[in-house]
Amino acid sequence: MGEPAMALTQPEPGGVLHEGTGPRTGILRGTLATTACMETLQVGYLHAVAAAAGCSLSQPFPDNGIDWHVSHGAPEHVVDDEVTIKVQLKATYQIPPRPPGATFGFTLDNEHLVKLARTPVAVHKILVVMLVPRERDQWLAAGHDRLDLRHCCYWTNLAGHPVTGRRRTTVRIPTTRIFDDRALCEIMTRVGSGGTP
Repeated sequence: MGEPAMALTQPEPGGVLHEGTGPRTGILRGTLATTACMETLQVGYLHAVAAAAGCSLSQPFPDNGIDWHVSHGAPEHVVDDEVTIKVQLKATYQIPPRPPGATFGFTLDNEHLVKLARTPVAVHKILVVMLVPRERDQWLAAGHDRLDLRHCCYWTNLAGHPVTGRRRTTVRIPTTRIFDDRALCEIMTRVGSGGTP
């Protein structure tokens, strides 16, 4: 007679949010400010995109109005074997997902716009805007085969954009410019050939 078979404990589905289910309620979340959490979420999105694109990331210290430097190495680049762009991240829950139309408006402080709009530059800059749900319990969904971050990041190059407001200026972000690994590789290919993002 052998020993009784040991029953294997199966993991609880706790964190898994299945398709078609509503927000996960009853979870004790930390008290960190929503805006601080939004910053962390968009950094996670950037890291995921950079990883899939084969890019490296560095954070300037001290931060002088630019959040990240993204570098892409490839022997096919003409200007150098590794090219870099500067990325400014922004996030908002005031714009719903899948904005209708060709663009959506996003407002920047003029001082920040001037930095992003400067031309000519040695290192190109892009603005990446993440649209997030208002409620944190809707920000991500995990399953055995995926981790979905909600909702989406869009990018634009503001080089040469004029300041039009007294203190703040609304810029238009194209809805066709979804920021993903393919978009980042295409940006880096253009920059690597001596062009603009």
